[in-house]
Amino acid sequence: MIDEAARDLRRERRRGRTGEAGSESSRHPNYRSLKNPFLPQPIFSDDQVAAIHDTALRVLEELGIKVLLPEARAIYAKAGALVDEDSQMVKIGRDMVEAALASAPRSIPALGGDRSRDLMLELGSMTFLAGSGAPNVTDLERGRRPGTFAAFEEFIKLIQHFDVLHMLGPCVEPQDIDNRLRHYAVNRAQLTLSDKFPFVFARGAPQVEDGFEMIRLARGLSQDQFRAGAYCYTVINTNSPRQLDIPMAQGIIDFAKAGQVLVITPFCLAGAMAPITVAGALTLQHAEALAGLTLAQIVRPGAPVVYGSFSSNVDMKSGAPAFGTPEHIKATLGAGQLARYTGLPWRSGGGSAANISDAQAAHETQFALWGSVLAGATVCIHSAGWLEGGLSVSLEKLITDIEALQTVAELCAATPGDTDAIGFEAIAEVQPGGHFFSAAHTMARYRTAFYEPLVADWSNFGNWTQSGGKTATERATGIWKRILADFQPPVSAAATAGVLDEFIARRTEQGGAAPVS
Repeated sequence: MIDEAARDLRRERRRGRTGEAGSESSRHPNYRSLKNPFLPQPIFSDDQVAAIHDTALRVLEELGIKVLLPEARAIYAKAGALVDEDSQMVKIGRDMVEAALASAPRSIPALGGDRSRDLMLELGSMTFLAGSGAPNVTDLERGRRPGTFAAFEEFIKLIQHFDVLHMLGPCVEPQDIDNRLRHYAVNRAQLTLSDKFPFVFARGAPQVEDGFEMIRLARGLSQDQFRAGAYCYTVINTNSPRQLDIPMAQGIIDFAKAGQVLVITPFCLAGAMAPITVAGALTLQHAEALAGLTLAQIVRPGAPVVYGSFSSNVDMKSGAPAFGTPEHIKATLGAGQLARYTGLPWRSGGGSAANISDAQAAHETQFALWGSVLAGATVCIHSAGWLEGGLSVSLEKLITDIEALQTVAELCAATPGDTDAIGFEAIAEVQPGGHFFSAAHTMARYRTAFYEPLVADWSNFGNWTQSGGKTATERATGIWKRILADFQPPVSAAATAGVLDEFIARRTEQGGAAPVS
């Protein structure tokens, strides 16, 4: 029989497993700085990768890209691109692209509000972000509803709580705030509730400069200090196929000038906005990403740029985007090869097309996650909480997806294989037919030996039934509610509220800043 020590051990490990019991784990793993432990997996041969790259250069040289912002066309033209003002088409020579690739940094120090939150964006590092850009938010208690500022704050608090989410993002759009003032509320929430690396929308130079000024105030930086380091990032999406719109082109210019991180990401859906083949979609994606990267490097050689990939396929019956599909995974693996071909840090995308947090949602999100991990992505956006192809983010799904992210993070830690870990003495201590629950080897390690689940329930059917028979999604509700109820912002972040409020009051009185389109 299992003795009393073993029973105590099992009872102690069972407490708090659902995240609702309030007990704290004895384990304190470091999820803040992850190195990918897996060898990148290829999908194309080296010759095919080179051919895709060469064809992308040919697209830019012979076909060009439509650039809607006159200032951006002028910058391209001054650097030697062929510009047709009537059609707004810009043809970019491969010599310009090669020069841009040569000047783009291979490693980007991303500076958080606290030095413990600093990141190094480079090949081999691995960072995760929650689902971003959704117009709607959903949870089991309040249902699906348009995004509000209160919902945005809830997500920022949850993201701050989990170390495995490394950067902040525009998780849900606060549609209850006037769009001339919305960016003030969004930036204030990030800077006062969190000390992680923040996001600034590229919605026109006035809003961008407001965001930069708020970060300078919160971090106590001069203009020169801000320009000398990367303190925030934005995501630039091209309008596939082959178009760069006004706010995105302006965002590239503004962020490059200020030395802030640009994640340049075409959104190529095979069969809709890109060729139906994986190789064809990646060729278009590569061309568009290189066009944006080249503009950034012309503006400021050495500007921090992350190569972006978010290519998947559509449902050819409805035209709806799909995620976590075999084609999505293949495109991610191929994008990793192209990023390594350039040597640049790169961004992938997770997510799900499911409408609720169910088995489909978990399946699609985790396959997309593993695609990113096995492709060697530096940054994986939409890795937690994303539903409906980006039309909503779910509080419960954020929690259940964190379980998968923390599992991946655990794989980044070294697994001991020394003599003590191999455990000959432990094997010798336990007689045939015995158990290891109370072995000295076990008792010295049981508090920290294994990952303790956040939301998974390992109890047997009887105990699970007596506890209410809750699904993982239902248990997740209790977890996010407890985290929000107990949340305390970092002291250093909360202390910035006063200076930010003064700035916001002054800019609000001046009328704020309307987004540019």
